[in-house]
Amino acid sequence: MDSNRLGRAWLFWTLFGGLAVSVRYFFIPSTIWPSNVLFDIVGMASVVAILVGIRIYRPSKPILWYLLAAGQAMFSLGDMASGLNKYVLEHAINDEPFYLSAYPIFAAAVFVLIRGRASQRDRAGLLDASIISTGLSLLAWAFIMRPLVTDAGLTGSEKLLLVAYPAGDVLLIAMVACLFTTPGARTLSYRFLMAAFVLLLVSDAANAYLDVAGIESGGRLVAAGFLLSYVAFGASALHPSMRSLSETAPDRVRRVTGRRLGLLAATSLLAPAILIQQGLTDPRNIDWQAASTGAIVLFLLVVGRMSVLVAQVQDQATQLDALAHNDALTGVPNRRAWDLTLARHLANARRSGSEVVVAILDLDHFKRFNDQYGHQAGDRLLKEAAAAWRAQLRTEDLLARYGGEEFGICVTGRTIGDVASVLERIQAVTPLDQTFSAGIAAWTGDEAPEHLVARADEALYRAKRAGRNRVMLHHDDAAETPSGLPLADEAATPR
Repeated sequence: MDSNRLGRAWLFWTLFGGLAVSVRYFFIPSTIWPSNVLFDIVGMASVVAILVGIRIYRPSKPILWYLLAAGQAMFSLGDMASGLNKYVLEHAINDEPFYLSAYPIFAAAVFVLIRGRASQRDRAGLLDASIISTGLSLLAWAFIMRPLVTDAGLTGSEKLLLVAYPAGDVLLIAMVACLFTTPGARTLSYRFLMAAFVLLLVSDAANAYLDVAGIESGGRLVAAGFLLSYVAFGASALHPSMRSLSETAPDRVRRVTGRRLGLLAATSLLAPAILIQQGLTDPRNIDWQAASTGAIVLFLLVVGRMSVLVAQVQDQATQLDALAHNDALTGVPNRRAWDLTLARHLANARRSGSEVVVAILDLDHFKRFNDQYGHQAGDRLLKEAAAAWRAQLRTEDLLARYGGEEFGICVTGRTIGDVASVLERIQAVTPLDQTFSAGIAAWTGDEAPEHLVARADEALYRAKRAGRNRVMLHHDDAAETPSGLPLADEAATPR
């Protein structure tokens, strides 16, 4: 039997057996020892299931699962010690260290999982987790921890011990909130694990609240929550997707979903909601210090989250602008950027009186190169040529992909002869032993951008008709051709 089938078989019997024992638990009076034995069976079976899952699937980060097994074992040992104290040893064993040690162990497991799933620091996820954990911590303080701290009937050590449980819950809530906001695959193993933590935290909070409020009923329902969390822990380790649980998620832009936005909004409103609740029920005992501190922290976290969203929008706008104005293959500006920049250069030159020279370059026999060496080699030639030519130009000079194998160069503040010399240097660094033909035209001072480019393009075609691998100049005072365009200057010699 292969590992997946074996694991699924274990998963089926864990779910079936765990749920069956959980249901049976409700039909045994809680005052007799068999009820506690069934509880212990489910808890230790969960530990065994996690170890079996590690053995079957051999995950890349087994430390995560060993920590989960250790945390679950601490809870189960605490349950056993509690049952022995209740039915056999008359409180001879201190079960508190077992329970309390489970929280930092579980938190460490979640931390390992978060580090494994995130490829880089997730500031947005960290802020979201901080908002959620701050709001829930304020809730835990108002309804569980504060009544214990202010209880005059308890000693300092008793208060510290009782507060340690909700403090452990707060720690685990913060880590689980971070896990919830961390990118990564939401596999069935992940969902079982999240369900286990949610059931554990909800049951723990309900149990603490019942103790504080002195409510006797509801204990069986809370116990069911603990049992189901134990079953979910075991099931998370027995599904084949546990192998990929800690795999690094690919970097991608994540949208703020409506569910996440609703959760963050509800959490941010907990501070005023607690103040309203206390004002309506006991106006003389309003815990304004904790509520106002929580509100300030939540406000600052929300502002931080807004700054992250604004930064993401600005980054995306910059990326979209780059995509709209840059050629995807070569990385140089595209035809759209060429048209806009050339028009801007001519407008500036009209005010300043500076010179503007335009050159159009065309790689010689590019189709033949593609046919001989393949389109990938052709793409490489275009990229390497653009990079080599760009290195020979000034920062303020414009090199753009005009279309296909044609490129445009716009130079300001230099004469047409200077630009011809620059093209001579550019011709020398053209990669893969290739050459280009080029036409150059200087702006007359009053012509439109398209007419300037048309004159440079005419000079380019005269260079190609003259045998390629040469640069031709186009003067504004040359004789007219039959088509109405000036003739190219044929004084230029081939390289």
